[in-house]
Amino acid sequence: MQNEQLRQNERLRIAAIDFLNPAPLMWDFEHSPLDAELAKRYSMERMVPSECARQLIVGEADLGLIPIAALAAHPELRVLPGCAIAAKGHIRSLLLVRRADQPIEKIRSVAADTASRATVTYARLLFHKWGNGAVPFVPMKVDLNKMLAAADAAIVIGDPALYARRDREARLARTGEELVYHDMAEEWRAQTGLPYISAVWCVAARGNLPVERITEDCIRSRDHGLAHIDDLAAEWAPRMKLPVEELRDYLGHNLHYTLDEECLEGIRVFYETAAALGVLPKYKLQLT
Repeated sequence: MQNEQLRQNERLRIAAIDFLNPAPLMWDFEHSPLDAELAKRYSMERMVPSECARQLIVGEADLGLIPIAALAAHPELRVLPGCAIAAKGHIRSLLLVRRADQPIEKIRSVAADTASRATVTYARLLFHKWGNGAVPFVPMKVDLNKMLAAADAAIVIGDPALYARRDREARLARTGEELVYHDMAEEWRAQTGLPYISAVWCVAARGNLPVERITEDCIRSRDHGLAHIDDLAAEWAPRMKLPVEELRDYLGHNLHYTLDEECLEGIRVFYETAAALGVLPKYKLQLT
């Protein structure tokens, strides 16, 4: 049985999201001069958001970027203050895609990217507000064409959503099918007046983790990442085969990385709404 006490020389295991959007949060963990120092205390593995939650819950990770929807079912996870992956308006990388000739209130099924937990929950809440709260969600691996062949609409998140947005005109030319691309953060803001929060840093309640030190490392890394948005855009552009300017705008303007009071209020309303509609169990966010 795994020893629950953190040994002095044991590195903490990080479950990190394998998308562009957390890149500013990860700066110090991946760039000099602090990456070598942090590598002595942390080991990192990248994965989809839903897998981050699973690893932290079952004890395969000590620290993770966790979709906020996962917290309601696992109140034993402890949220670190300071950092978030959020948006206060247009985000571009969280999409609900539907056929233009089918109104939202008439949609009969939604194919949901299996990488997502938070976005699917937000979508369920929005469908309630749109008068179609009983619409079923079908989990699928992300492939917009296959998703729309199987359902009336599709939820696509992260890097695949960025690609889907860029491919809009080309897809229309290829298929002749007109689609509507709803930006989920914009839709949430329109309904509530509050930010859309995707994920937060969490630690497991197991063991004797140095929470203050972890929080300090995460906030410092975020601050350094925000100071290097141009460098991150240049680094990721060839990897993603997208223009530097587009990635700079996405990281620097579309995304918000501070768990500030407005974001905390957004999370509170998210949980209250989800509990009232029976989408999630009751949960009250408490920071470490």
